[in-house]
Amino acid sequence: QVTRKAVELLGGMGRFVKKGYTVVVKPNIGWNRSPAQAANTNPEVVSEVIKMCFEEGAEKVLVFDRTCNDPKRCYENSGIQDAAEKAGATVFHAVDASFKEYEMPGNKYLKSWPLHQMAMEADCFINLPIAKHHGITELTFGMKNLMGIMGGNRGRIHWKIHQYLPELAAFVKPDLNIIDATRILLRHGPQGGDLNDVEKRDMVFAS
Repeated sequence: QVTRKAVELLGGMGRFVKKGYTVVVKPNIGWNRSPAQAANTNPEVVSEVIKMCFEEGAEKVLVFDRTCNDPKRCYENSGIQDAAEKAGATVFHAVDASFKEYEMPGNKYLKSWPLHQMAMEADCFINLPIAKHHGITELTFGMKNLMGIMGGNRGRIHWKIHQYLPELAAFVKPDLNIIDATRILLRHGPQGGDLNDVEKRDMVFAS
């Protein structure tokens, strides 16, 4: 229920999703980790967001991520594929053909990049990261999760991550950001692995 309460504080999912919409929900599915390890978005939160979209009349809800570990293992072991499909979403893997080069006028560092077309062209794009530690940025929230819609050599982003990520976020503007803080990874992110690094908070934030 914390997921619903967070969105209700913004006026409800109906503010963002209308009847007939195609909605992209982009959780963090980047790592071959279980939900308890808090490296990926909690599948229960993903499921609840999908259900809320359908309740408002969404025609389709699409769920994907460009993973860091093996996609099949990430989708299965995170619990997200099963939870999302049971909630009625279409779950798919990001493939090269799905990306299109986008020019980013006004940016000083990140002037263009291949981005996932479905995320960019959906009627509603919901960014659904998990709150966790990251070895370079210190924290992973909404901006870092946007890297999951990037094609190409994302390793280059880490060269100037404090310049690139804000410019990516200035160009890619999700309609809704929902941050899963039901379990947070306090150390050794973004991949984690040790349950001693995880703290249960049962919180969700929306903006």
